[in-house]
This record gives sequence, structure tokens and C-alpha cells, in this order.
Amino acid sequence: MDKVKIKWGIIGCGNIANKFASDLALIEDAELQAVASRSLEKSQNFGKKHHSKKCYDSYDELFLDADVDIVYIATPHMSHCELSLKAMQHNKHVLSEKPLAINKVEAAKMIAMSKEKGLFFMEGLWTRFNPTFVAIKKIIDSGEIGDIKFINADFSFKSNHSLDSRVFDLKLGGGALLDIGIYPAFLTYALLGKPKEILAKSLFNEVTKCDVQSSMIFHYENAQAILYSGFMSNAKMIARISGSEGEIYIHDQWHVAQGFTLVKNGKEEVFELPTKGIGFSHEIMECHKCLNNNQIESKNWSHKNSMELISILDEVRCDVGLIYPQD
Repeated sequence: MDKVKIKWGIIGCGNIANKFASDLALIEDAELQAVASRSLEKSQNFGKKHHSKKCYDSYDELFLDADVDIVYIATPHMSHCELSLKAMQHNKHVLSEKPLAINKVEAAKMIAMSKEKGLFFMEGLWTRFNPTFVAIKKIIDSGEIGDIKFINADFSFKSNHSLDSRVFDLKLGGGALLDIGIYPAFLTYALLGKPKEILAKSLFNEVTKCDVQSSMIFHYENAQAILYSGFMSNAKMIARISGSEGEIYIHDQWHVAQGFTLVKNGKEEVFELPTKGIGFSHEIMECHKCLNNNQIESKNWSHKNSMELISILDEVRCDVGLIYPQD
């Protein structure tokens, strides 16, 4: 008997949505039912490329499509809350691209709606489900490299975007911290939990006032993390996790790594763990597992996890003075 297909809708037809749709096609029990953009031409071009059954030029039309089971929201950061709430009001499950929201106030509304309606809701932090990260977390949780003492991770590249890009637009939630700084913050939080203290500094674009570089120190009782994100220069993006009994190096680019190196007792062991497709496939499979088990959240990236991560980012923004219109 054929598996019952889980029918997806995609809101927003930009670069991330294209990557996601490419991976969605690799999942046997997934089907792209509908896509929506504010431009019908863009929606139709995207739909043709990814074999969507329906193409809309209105997000509301997609929400009204009775055949859509779950919606992937891939619009700019500032719209994640509004669109997630609308989707759930129309009884759609939701996978919302990271960051979940602009701040913890918005995130709390989204999670409350999920619980009220009994609908699955998850932040699209695909790195959490990457086979490399899953394997690393298992090694660390087993105590193989002892207690973590230090983490060093960055996410930076020299941006070619113009100043009118959503990357630099405060109204759209632009800036390095929420766009890419969330990754090193996630890595540290996922391995060490919430820090006792956060120290942070940012450099700002003089015109748009968004952060173009942000550096963070997460201080724990017995560990520290030095983290960085920026649009001003390129980096190899290798993450280093140092324990009392060994080290792990996550290969570049670490947020979508295809493997890692374990260093212990002076010996190196290299692990190759390729992703299925680009890597979005693993969070898609997690969504399907949760839906098939009638869960409203993932045990591996829960509502609590998302709330704590956005709370950390709120604290960083408070420290550096990064304010959005939604605050």
C-alpha cells in the first residue's frame, strides 16, 4: 500500500524556499500541494519548477486550500509571527523558518496558538536535524570528550547585497544577528543550555542601523563560548567544541556540515555524514514523524527550545542596542 502523502504549502518563493522545495521532492511521503507569493508570476514560475499542484498570488488563498496539511513559511523574519498565526487559525500545521520570531513576545503568541488549536508547530532550525549534529550531540551526551569547556563558532560572509535588501532592512528584521548569528547561538545553547551571563558587542550600518557584525561571549559556570556573525568578511566556518577529554571540529560550513573530526588522546578520527539533498530533508522528515505521531511539537527541537533561544537573542540585542520596530 502506498504511503499517505503529507501535503505541503510554501509561503514565499525566495532562495530558501527554493532549496527547501528541492529537498521536499526527495521525501517519498511528501507532496507540494500549493505555493504562494505576492506575485502570481513568481508563484507560477516557482510552482512550475517544483511541480506544485496550485500557485497563488495571495497567502490567504493558500491558507484556505483545504488540501494543504502543513505550511512552510519562508518569508522575511518580521512576518513569521503574523503568517504562522494566520496559518494555524486556518487549521494548518506550521514549520516557520528561523528565527521563529523577532522577539520572545511574538514567539509566545505563536506557541500559545499551537497549543490552543492542537496543531504541530516548529521553528525551521534545520541544523538541529543534520546527521552531523545529531551524531556530535550523541557523542557529547555520552561523555566521550568529557565536560565541554569551550565552544568557538562563527557564521560570516562578505555580503554583496545592496542596502535596500531585506538583509539590511530593520523593518524586515534584517541584520547579522537574527539572520546568521542565530546559528552559533543555537549550537552553544543546544550543547550547554542557557548561559549564566552574556556579553556582546555589534558594529552597525550607519544608514540602515542594523548590525553588520556581532560578537558574543556566553559565560557558563564551567564553560565559555566565543561566537561571531557578520556580513563584512569571509570565514571558513569551522566550529570547535573543546572538552576536558577531547575535541570535536565540525567541518565547514559547520551549520550544514557533511562530517566532523573527533580528536582524542592525540588521535584524529574523521566521520563523513552526508545530508540527504541540501539538508532541509531532515527537518521535513522530523515534521512528518511528529505529524504521524499526533505531536504538536518536536522532542528534538521543542517549543521550549525555541523560546529559550529567542530569549537569548533578545538579551544579546538588549546588550548591543539592536532595536526593531516590532519591539
